[in-house]
Amino acid sequence: QVQLVESGGGLVQAGGSLRLSCAASGRTFSRNVMGWFRQAPGKEREFVSAISWSGATIHYADSVKGRFTISRDNAKNTVYLQMNSLKPEDTAVYYCTAADGTSFSGSAYYYSRSRYDYWGQGTQVTVSS
Repeated sequence: QVQLVESGGGLVQAGGSLRLSCAASGRTFSRNVMGWFRQAPGKEREFVSAISWSGATIHYADSVKGRFTISRDNAKNTVYLQMNSLKPEDTAVYYCTAADGTSFSGSAYYYSRSRYDYWGQGTQVTVSS
């Protein structure tokens, strides 16, 4: 089992920045694919970004590409999501997630919620206009 705890959410004005952190405990963190999904009110949970255990493979949703940056520090068992140029449409609960395995065999799998095995409780991000 892997336990995930997110932090860093909050209220920010449009154009501002936030940095989310996800601390992992339990099974060996560094051997997991890690990702971020988000869910806005009345909408389904959607993919935001993911990173393989080595950091060599990274994916972003088109809606955040160029504005968000995912990274990980395996020594600290932590994954980060740096969010810049935030927009009101980025408002959502952001969930950290982990999958057993160092990477996925196909790029499309990184975007699929069903591929991930562990989820955090989420952290609220609110962007005001």
